[in-house]
Parts: sequence; structure tokens; C-alpha cells
Amino acid sequence: MKEIYFDNAATTKVCGQACDVMMQIMSEDYGNPSSLHMKGITAENYIKEAREIFANLLKVRAAELVFTSGGTESNNMALIGGAMANSRRGKHIITTAIEHPSVSSPLAALEERGYEITRLPVDEKGVVKLEALENAIREDTIMVSSIYVNNEIGTIQPVGQMSRLIKKINSETLFHVDAIQAFGKLHIYPRRQGIDLMTISSHKFHGPKGVGLLYISEGAKVKPIILGGRQQKDMRSGTENVPGVMGMAYAAKTVHDQLGEKVEKLYNLREYFIKQLNIFEDVVVNDNGREGTAPHIVSASFGDIRAEVLLHALEERGIYISSGSACSSNHPSQSATLKAIGVNSRYLDATVRFSFSYETTKEEMDNCLEILALVIPMLRRYTPGGKKRV
Repeated sequence: MKEIYFDNAATTKVCGQACDVMMQIMSEDYGNPSSLHMKGITAENYIKEAREIFANLLKVRAAELVFTSGGTESNNMALIGGAMANSRRGKHIITTAIEHPSVSSPLAALEERGYEITRLPVDEKGVVKLEALENAIREDTIMVSSIYVNNEIGTIQPVGQMSRLIKKINSETLFHVDAIQAFGKLHIYPRRQGIDLMTISSHKFHGPKGVGLLYISEGAKVKPIILGGRQQKDMRSGTENVPGVMGMAYAAKTVHDQLGEKVEKLYNLREYFIKQLNIFEDVVVNDNGREGTAPHIVSASFGDIRAEVLLHALEERGIYISSGSACSSNHPSQSATLKAIGVNSRYLDATVRFSFSYETTKEEMDNCLEILALVIPMLRRYTPGGKKRV
């Protein structure tokens, strides 16, 4: 039985180019970038090359990029480091009601330390209400933090409009964007879009796990939250993960090759999959259309079937999906995102996420749909509590 992997929003298969360069570094060019001998210089050159790759892709300066251990650390550095560096100007931070835990948790921690957090509502499609943002910005607002692409339902936020609004009202307010699900799916140019801080995570776009990136625009004040050997101009101490950084850079370069064509293909496949899902009885797709949703995520609610039950029924048949954010799957609770967009209560525990990659095929989708046609009636014969319907 061939496996079908539809959980690419959780993590992706590492691409061959990334694997090759990582093996080269781990087996031969394994020096410490801080060492002064040739092995160290070779390693340092890899870090410089990776910076240039990302600087070219994002159209920013290489000096504005900090390598981290992943998206969670990058978000923590942006939020906690940004709050610490700007606390004299104020302690008010604005965010949204549909943030990933790597944003909502550090903001909750800042709240415990005396910062005031305003959480903006979203509409039924998961889009931030710009009027609410406009009304929330104050003189003491030091930062606005928003997800770019929601990790559960795929909604794209209007970050350009948000930035213009923020800077118009308070030019000193930093705009942080969690672009973890957006990078490699959308064309992103933080300087042009008015983004001050932006987070990227390698394993979401076919790079290795355990490595990420934080863009800090020139002039944005952020204090380091990891102290030690003063690497990366004292912004993030610790010996750089050279194979991981280069693997991430090569994955980024690979995924951006003919990105427009890849995205168009994925949108077409996504629309086909949604059209077929809509044929099923009592299935609701949480969608904001092609212009408002990322090409790789489909959120669907299956009436009278618990998400976890459907997940395991598909897993038994070699199909891998998610019941929500993988980062919080070990602590199950009803989704804050689904609640925020007003999903009917009977669907809150019945929503799953299918997420695709550029390697996903129509054949895989058809196979998945065939299996769904078999298991949905079978699962609906039982109540959510496991009792057979009479």
C-alpha cells in the first residue's frame, strides 16, 4: 500500500538538494564557524552563502537575517526581544485571535509580566478586521504581531494593508509577521510590504527540522534572548547549525525555482479536491477562496465524525492528515481558530486539515477521496461516544 502524505503543513520531506549539501558539511566540512583555521573559515563561508541566498530571495540585506533553531525560537525572539527592547516606549502589544501557540504563548507570558495584549477579532473567513486594528493602535503600542497564513485553515492576512495602517497611525510601532506557513507558498518581500520582523521555519518548505530564520529590519530594536558566545553579531549566541542552515537555504532556493508555476498547479489541485469534498454529505470546507487562502491547506469539517477518529481511520489505510496544529496535538483542545471564525459547535471536534506539497498528485487526491467515500458512512454509523446508531 502506497503512503499518501497530506500533512505538509506539519512538516515536509527534506528535498534532495538540502540532503546533499548537509551530508557534505557533516562528513567533510564540519568545522566550527568561529574557529580561525581553514575548517572554520569554510564553515563560516557556508553561513555567508546561506545569508546571501535568503537576502536575494527576500530582497533584504544579509545583515538583517538571524539564524535560529526554528520558528518557535524566532517568534519568541521577535516578541520577547522586541518587547524588552521597546518597553520604555510602552507595553501595549496587538495580536490576533488566531495565532499559532509559538506566538500566543510568549505573548501570554509577556502579559503576566505586565504587558497589555489586545487580541483582534477575525471575520468568518479568518481575516483580521482592519477597523478593529485601526481602533486598537495607541501611542504606547510597541508592536503588532500577525500570522501571515493561518496554519489550520490557510487564510492569508492582508499584511500590506495592515502595515500601511499601522505606520500611518504610529510609525514607531513594530510589525511582526509569522510567515512560517507562507514562505515558499507566496512571494514575500518584507521591506516592500512594511514588515519589521518576520519568522521563517525550514521544515515547512522541504528543509531540515531544527533551523529557522528571523528577519529584523534595519532600525528595529530587538534584544537577544539567548546569551553566550556572541555569534551572529551578538543577536543569537551559540555555534551555528551549519548543515541545517545550508540545508534550509538550498531548500528555499529549490522551492522558489519557478514558484509561480508550482503555486498555480497546487491551487488547481486544491480546488479540485475541495470540489470533490463538497459532493459528500454534511462536509463543510473552511475556505476563503483562491485569493484569500494559501494553496497548500484545506480545512474540512465532517459532521458526526470526530476528527481524531477520522485521522486514525485514514492512517490505517496509509493516508496521513492532521486534526489541527501539529505543535499542539499532544495537548488536545478545541481550536481557538475555529471558534474565532464562528464554526458551528457540532463541527469543532470534527474538523481535519489536509495539507499538500508541490509533489502532491491528482492520483493521490483521488485515492484519498475514494477512501473517504468508504470510511465516512462507516464512521457515521456510530455516535461520537462510540455507540452504534440505531
